[in-house]
Amino acid sequence: MQIRSERPEDTDAIRSLTTAAFRDMLYSSQTEAMIVDALRDAGALTISLVAVQDGDLVGHVAFSPVAISDGSNGWYGLGPVSVRPDQQRKGIGLALIHEGLDRLQHIGAQGCVVLGDPGYYSRFGFRNDPHLRYADAPPEYFQCLGFTATFPRGEASYHPGFGAS
Repeated sequence: MQIRSERPEDTDAIRSLTTAAFRDMLYSSQTEAMIVDALRDAGALTISLVAVQDGDLVGHVAFSPVAISDGSNGWYGLGPVSVRPDQQRKGIGLALIHEGLDRLQHIGAQGCVVLGDPGYYSRFGFRNDPHLRYADAPPEYFQCLGFTATFPRGEASYHPGFGAS
């Protein structure tokens, strides 16, 4: 499997992959592909990686800027992360996230947030911080991973592209 940055010719395949990956997820609003498109259209895909296996796109992960109400800069949101349904639970999402987090650190990011399953994202070092919140999300599902000793305090806001529908 190869992980590389998204290319313009990957757009349709990413859209199809993301739609398929979330199709049967009960928690999904089925807007994930539209979110990725909206982030791309706004120039807000700071890091967009694909996993390619035997010439086929089998996974995608997006990282985009988040705003923190205390004015902290350099924080990014992880997601959506998509893996083709027949390739799930084979480590593809894990590899994409690790590579994306490494790339965030390489560009000097201060940290990353994610809204998701704490049992899954804790393996990357994400944890809940009571000083950092996101809307009405249950606190245990909104997690952060700092790359420096300085942690923000306040409300996090994802890019407006997350309102895509």
